[in-house]
Amino acid sequence: MATPCSASHQLLQMGTKIVAVGRNYAAHAKEMGTAVPTEPVLFLKPTSSYLENGGTIEIPHSLESLHPEVELAVVIGRKARDVPEAAAMDYVGGCYAVALDMTAREIQASAKAAGLPWTLSKGQDTFTPISSVVVETQQGSSLIKPVEVAWELTLLTIEVLPTSMVPDPDNLELWLKVDGETRQKGSTKDTIFKIPFLISHISSMMTLLEGDVILTGTPPGVGPVKVGQKITAGITGLLDVHFNVEKRRRPESC
Repeated sequence: MATPCSASHQLLQMGTKIVAVGRNYAAHAKEMGTAVPTEPVLFLKPTSSYLENGGTIEIPHSLESLHPEVELAVVIGRKARDVPEAAAMDYVGGCYAVALDMTAREIQASAKAAGLPWTLSKGQDTFTPISSVVVETQQGSSLIKPVEVAWELTLLTIEVLPTSMVPDPDNLELWLKVDGETRQKGSTKDTIFKIPFLISHISSMMTLLEGDVILTGTPPGVGPVKVGQKITAGITGLLDVHFNVEKRRRPESC
């Protein structure tokens, strides 16, 4: 069994991929004018798209806005290949985070219309803002205080919480606000495909490695953010994140 949150300190350094699940909330699929899927819609994001809490989301030069999508992130605790659904949670290690799947909607729409991949609309730098990691421990009622851990490449605050604080990852409330106005609020109980099924399904096609992240989908209410706006998001009662939105600086010519 994976050590509780054994992957947490490797999240930004050791993970090899971000596997995102599209249209995993029926209401979001409907608001996007797409069919509710009968099997998971998967796409990949590079780990270079991570942005730590408090950072600045960069809108590419050619765009005026991006769409943030709040999601529960599941951190894989050990190598997983062909994992049975019944054993899938053993590969999580109790680690969760809240993340934003930033989407360049115009690029995505053009790619869909042309039958092309979504990579450019989802995988650019700063397009996966992510929180510290909420840890589901096996310590019973004993309280483990939050700790701050430094690594050579990354300084990341890890919030360590007793199991009672994350009793059911399939029943967490996610929310997102722009300039203090609520845009998204939904519960992971409304996901079409639950975490054990997703781990089993994904691992039947590609090996999940320690530190890999699964983004489990976004509830309805997505919409644009523009330069100068501020995004706050979180898991109710557990943690929240905040990010500024600015235009990406053009590289200086040599």
